[in-house]
Amino acid sequence: MRAVVLALTLALVAGQHHNFAPDFAAGKTYVYKYEALLLGGLPEEGLARAGLKVSSKVLISAAAQNTYMLKLVEPELYEYSGVWPRDPLIPATKLTSVLAPQFLTPIKFEYANGVVGKMFAPEGISTLVLNVYRGILNVLQLNIKKTQNVYELQEAGAQGVCKTLYAITEDEKAERILLTKTRDLNHCQEKIMKDMGLAYTEKCVKCQQDSKNLRGATAYNYILKQVASGIMILEAVVNEVIQFSPFSEMNGAAQMETKQSLVFLEIQKAPIVPIEAQYLHRGSLKYEFSTELLQTPIQLIKINNAKAQIVEILNHLVAHNVERVHEDAPLKFLELIQVLRAAHFADLEMLWSQFRNKPAYRQWILDAIPVIGTPAALRFIKEKFLADEMTVAETAQALIASVHMVTADTEAIKLVKAMAVNNKILESPVLREIVLLGYGTMISKYCVEMAVCPAELIKPIHELLAEAVAIDETQDIILLLKVLGNAGHPISLKPITKILPIHGTAAASLPMRVHADAIMALRNIAKKEPRMIQDLALQLYMDKALHPELRMLSCIVLFETRPPMGLVTSLANIVKIEENLQVASFTYSHMKSLTRSTATIHASVAAACNVAIKILSPRLEKLSLRFSKAIHADIYNSPLMLGAAASAFYINDAASILPRSILVKTSAYFAGAAADVLEVGVRTDGLQEALLKNPAIINSADRITKMKRVIKALSQWKSLPNRSPLASIYVKFFGQEIAFANIDKTLIDQAIALATAPSVQAFGRNAVKALLSGASFHIAKPLLATEVRRILPTAAGLPMELSLYTAAVAAAAVQVKATTTPTLPENFHLAHLLKTDMQLETEVRPSVVVNTFAVMGVNTAILQAALVSRAKLNSILPAKIAARLDITEGHFKIEALPVSVPEHIAAVHVETLAVARNIEDLAAPRITPIISAQVLQSSISREILTSKIVSSAASRSSETISQGVPLSIIKSKAAQFEKKYCIETVAIGVKGCVKVATENAAHIRDTVLYKLAGRHSVSLSFKPIEGEVVERLEMEIQVGPKAAEKLIKQINLSEEEITEGQPVLMKLKGILVPGLRNGTISSSSSSSSRSKSFSASSSSSSHVAALRSSSSSRSSRLSSSRSLSSSKSSSASNLASLFGASSSSSSSSAHLSKRVIYPHKFQKNHEKQALTSQAIPVPPSMSRSSASSFEAIYRQNKFLVNEAAPTFAIIFRAVRADNKMQGYQLAAYLDRPTARIQIILAALAADSNWKFCVDGVVLSKHKVTAKLAWGAECKQYDTMITAETGLVGPSPAARLRVAWNELPSALKRYAKKVYDYIPASMLAGLIQGKDENSAKQLSLTVVATSDRTLDFIWKTPMHTVYKLALPLPIALPLDEVTGLTPFDDLADKVHYLLTKVGTAECSFAMDTVTTFNNRRYKNEMLLSCYQVLAQDCTDELKFMVLLKKDHIEQNHINVKIADIDIDLYPKNTDVIVKVNGMEIPINNLPYQHPTAKIQIRPKGEGISVFAPSHGLHEVYFDKNSWKVKVVDWMKGQTCGLCGKADGEVRQEYRTPSGRLTKNAVSYAHSWVLPAESCRDTTECRMKHEFIQLQRQVNIHGQESNCYSVEPVLRCLPGCFPVKTTAVTVGFHCAPTDSRPENLNTIYDNSVDLKETAEAHLACSCTAQCA
Repeated sequence: MRAVVLALTLALVAGQHHNFAPDFAAGKTYVYKYEALLLGGLPEEGLARAGLKVSSKVLISAAAQNTYMLKLVEPELYEYSGVWPRDPLIPATKLTSVLAPQFLTPIKFEYANGVVGKMFAPEGISTLVLNVYRGILNVLQLNIKKTQNVYELQEAGAQGVCKTLYAITEDEKAERILLTKTRDLNHCQEKIMKDMGLAYTEKCVKCQQDSKNLRGATAYNYILKQVASGIMILEAVVNEVIQFSPFSEMNGAAQMETKQSLVFLEIQKAPIVPIEAQYLHRGSLKYEFSTELLQTPIQLIKINNAKAQIVEILNHLVAHNVERVHEDAPLKFLELIQVLRAAHFADLEMLWSQFRNKPAYRQWILDAIPVIGTPAALRFIKEKFLADEMTVAETAQALIASVHMVTADTEAIKLVKAMAVNNKILESPVLREIVLLGYGTMISKYCVEMAVCPAELIKPIHELLAEAVAIDETQDIILLLKVLGNAGHPISLKPITKILPIHGTAAASLPMRVHADAIMALRNIAKKEPRMIQDLALQLYMDKALHPELRMLSCIVLFETRPPMGLVTSLANIVKIEENLQVASFTYSHMKSLTRSTATIHASVAAACNVAIKILSPRLEKLSLRFSKAIHADIYNSPLMLGAAASAFYINDAASILPRSILVKTSAYFAGAAADVLEVGVRTDGLQEALLKNPAIINSADRITKMKRVIKALSQWKSLPNRSPLASIYVKFFGQEIAFANIDKTLIDQAIALATAPSVQAFGRNAVKALLSGASFHIAKPLLATEVRRILPTAAGLPMELSLYTAAVAAAAVQVKATTTPTLPENFHLAHLLKTDMQLETEVRPSVVVNTFAVMGVNTAILQAALVSRAKLNSILPAKIAARLDITEGHFKIEALPVSVPEHIAAVHVETLAVARNIEDLAAPRITPIISAQVLQSSISREILTSKIVSSAASRSSETISQGVPLSIIKSKAAQFEKKYCIETVAIGVKGCVKVATENAAHIRDTVLYKLAGRHSVSLSFKPIEGEVVERLEMEIQVGPKAAEKLIKQINLSEEEITEGQPVLMKLKGILVPGLRNGTISSSSSSSSRSKSFSASSSSSSHVAALRSSSSSRSSRLSSSRSLSSSKSSSASNLASLFGASSSSSSSSAHLSKRVIYPHKFQKNHEKQALTSQAIPVPPSMSRSSASSFEAIYRQNKFLVNEAAPTFAIIFRAVRADNKMQGYQLAAYLDRPTARIQIILAALAADSNWKFCVDGVVLSKHKVTAKLAWGAECKQYDTMITAETGLVGPSPAARLRVAWNELPSALKRYAKKVYDYIPASMLAGLIQGKDENSAKQLSLTVVATSDRTLDFIWKTPMHTVYKLALPLPIALPLDEVTGLTPFDDLADKVHYLLTKVGTAECSFAMDTVTTFNNRRYKNEMLLSCYQVLAQDCTDELKFMVLLKKDHIEQNHINVKIADIDIDLYPKNTDVIVKVNGMEIPINNLPYQHPTAKIQIRPKGEGISVFAPSHGLHEVYFDKNSWKVKVVDWMKGQTCGLCGKADGEVRQEYRTPSGRLTKNAVSYAHSWVLPAESCRDTTECRMKHEFIQLQRQVNIHGQESNCYSVEPVLRCLPGCFPVKTTAVTVGFHCAPTDSRPENLNTIYDNSVDLKETAEAHLACSCTAQCA
């Protein structure tokens, strides 16, 4: 055994001497045949591909130890653009001859143990050629291990350091070593790739795990032979495939295929001689990027003289885009950009100096310069602005564009930094903002591709921020925070955190909007360091001392980090015990909406939220719309990897109508990446208050002094911060903030001053003069909307590019001419225009061309071979309009005049091509459609099917013509489709056609990618109909007495009627006119019967309801109700039976186990009101229903046209060449005595009697009835509509009824379709009952059960549906609807109603206080001591309402507002009113304040004080109760017994110090105004006192004394209590040896225990009272 081991050991040692690395022996030149073929396209044969081939002999010889020479001999280049594999490669002779000197120049490279090291070449060899050498050397890269046959390693190569698998085997018979090497290009430690235009996108890792858009692998097969010094490569074959698809892989993918072969030919003895030039170090084996970074893959341009070429392109663009956009304009604009990128800065300066004074050229240059994408663009903009050659507006526009288009490098960042400190730019606030925000954007773009971003770049902003904080410059702090937010650098987390209110008082003293912007600045950092931001955001969210808005913003940031399951669950646990309902509602709604997300990027968060939401109470979902909400909705298609999302965040803090802030964001998902496309945020903090508050109250210093003296007695009272009237808005584009504005009073005043300045008025006069003299101008605007590129090397060393370009050019030619009669004087005022007859003729020709290119293939500065998909949109829509306006005559006319229209109004063409071209033969590019003509069927029999319906002008119908070209497709041929859809509108004499044609590769594979490949076109055209010549279209309006003159067709409606006393004629007409049998609405009896039937059904319904339930409670009567299932089959109303009775409905209603009938009948207000003196008397025998009242008026004068002139007339008509009348006329007639209006719409065609009639009567202020009839002479169809108000039980209600005799079948059909589209979720929660409803009647009754809830009752012929207690976000002004608005002035009435809508009410009855937040508690009031009911808790102190109980236990109210004191108290049976101590008799009310909008007036049994512009909507007082209402903009700013009015019922009991207590008694006592001494005139003998617990307690093992942190009511010294109560108070405990120095400061300490203490309610004092 020992002998065997020894033999194996010796054999192993002997074998180690053999070298397994490729070796090129000294003194020999190895000759190989090298070929490289690159082809791009779809993988199937028979489709076009684009590519190129490199063929050459390769000579390798040793130059020194580990240094070798490489030379190409007989190099040849070939181009390919054709159907693979049928078409041959074409030699690129000219290009080969140009590049031959470089290819024939030998290079040096280091090579040791199979590893390629440094490369050396003369300076004259371009990087492109050197990369081709790298492709050859890449084949020689071999890491052969001696002891393993199969192994993996990360191997360096031309494409980076990638995962490589080796497999080695030996062919002993042939004495050959077979080696296979595969490189996985998807798993690279270092991948060489360049992305451009993707800085703002976020990669979806989960999307790429499921289906990669870009995959690649390379396979190397070697045949090796052992030689004395190592091994020799006999043959190497390389196959590489890189595939790409914008969709998932199951939809197919385009591919770039690279094939290389290196075959040994011979060994020569002649060595390779280097040229006589210095060989420089030119990098290593890794691919180097060169000119392809600035080369667009769409076109090749040979730039010989950049300046001359730029001028030539500019001339073309200016000359050919005047009247309309040239179809090649976008391509020319891209060509201009390409040449500008190659130009020197001096060329740009010369170009500017040549054309800056030519407006058309100037605009094209200013639009093109920012798109260059190089630092030269920034330098140009900076220098021209500093030289006063560009305006601020031009500079701002150019800077915004250039910051986002320029490639971020150190030079560009330095330029922006220099601009940020330039004095001239700093003088312009707009430019300073743009430059600073742009600086942050540049840093963000620069750091995208770097693992570690240099901290030095962002340090200057940190320093500026520290300075701004030190001097308390709020606007600068906000701006710099936004800069840090744009940059998104992780090192900015520390300075941002210092701004947040979690690090001491310095940050806490900053305004809240600064804190809000600091939190929002974390969002871009979160994309790079989500874990760090999650910790901070959760810390902020959990801090309940923070303002709710800041916590909600933290919630937004937290979810944008896509938190894991554990963090989301923790958040749910926090929400479960959250006291702030705004925060709870916002977080719950955010989680709830994310559970519905289908986007792959949100999959983990959606799953986590789905679990977490089950922890929370569903009651949070039922919170009203006044509470903060977060909404997220998205749509995502996984196979297409395409989707979109929208998020809206509604943040409120006081349940007011206007929220504090609203954020709206849209996102897009495409090809495995996500981008936040657009985000807009608006803050309305203080805006509502600024609009509705009386500005005069701010300046009343006396009032504030007086009120402060009152509240000084409150223990440790803390005011709330004032809301500065401020609104702000910001806009983000792709996650980068590009602009923001703070709107405050100063800005508004400046805007008003600017608008009313004489210069603006002069500008308006000059504009009018220009119009009168005739003006024409042309506008052209180019745009490079998209430039997204990804460049990566292939195995052959040539770059492969994936790119998407979108360029557009829009232009408009406008001609305007105005005339006035009479002619305006020289120095006219703009108001003079209203007294003239103005005529305006305008011709506009807007046009746009959009080109989009998607490219995959080889792109270099000298040759291109790529698959190009090109989409082109052309659109032009000319219009010529003449208008005339004469206000004094009440005449307006507008005409659409004939204009020359191109063949196609709009056309879209999409084509996929295989393109090959080179710089030396630009005149002969090789372009092949991906589906060539030979692939298509050579002969196609076309059968054109035309279906044409001839229509006359009288029919007024559209005509549809379908022209199809059905093609018989052979399976092996391309799919082809062509169809034309036309519609004729005879009324305007126009025929519109849409033509669709497509040829695609769906026959090969029925997927989206193959359907897109090919040729597609869609075109829209409008042409005049032959024989139907319409000269112009007119619309004319005439108001006043001349309206009758404008009517073209005499309206003569037949007045034949069948009266009730003619039964024989009725029967005869019923036979002759079958439709009458169904009840055509031509008689008063039919209408009356409908109304009677409805009344009968209503009364019978109420009778049945009374039988079914004896309870008086409405809720108990509806206890038998049950919710509908969500399925539409059992939903509330069956649209199939909506317009007619059918027995089928009984079966559907049978599914309900119980039926519900509303317990109260609708009582009409109209029936309670006597007819006014203007109404027509009604015979006693006639019913007082709506129909009979209407018919009484209608019967007296059926058609107002016979007796009255029209009030106004509107004519729509087409003026035809044959003078035939065509169009419509509308006339309106008004009969003021009967409050009746009649509108008749009639067709103008001579042979048409179609009319549409509307007859409406205001029967009273509670009831309106209208009759709609249409058809021949308005007698074919009819409908009666009645709207009325009334009562349902005690609640006000409104009802809308629609009754009919006959309706068009099409209307029923469309109603059914609309119903089918209603989501089932919308019908859930309804209650369904069964009544005996009218067969041809619908009714909708809305019942206001309270000012914040509504009931809906919807009756159809077959069903009755109820929606009960629907909450409203605002309060309904029910009292004001009945005319009780206290103010007389119309503006004041409107202001009052607006404020009433959102009021919060606090009331008192039966010793129970109901707070603004609708929370109830018992208030045992003190005798003779005032309590603060409600007051403005800001420093403005706009109002204060006090309450006290006198010695006979009667309530007294004191209102302090403006400069007056109002006292309200009962005396005997009356309520006494005193203003500043002076009693005002009840007979003298209402009292109006002489200057302020304050009014006192009787209301019911009491007195009300109204002051909505001061924040106090109403104070009502009577003997037994009181009510206080504050306006919506005061919510969250009040305090007192009534609370903050912020909707936070869980945080209701806040004391004056801001402490939250759970005890209502302690809370009520804290708002008592104590007395200073017994001599106080208020007769109050109470004071607030911090007390000590009368016993010692053991806290944490230590004997302690405890002191109350809440004051307790006690009698003054010298007084003793006569009435007491127990109150629960919080105590803070301290060791017995450390008594607090001052008990008055103990309220800030924590609560260690709660104990019951005695509070005094009434005191009796001795004569010696102090």
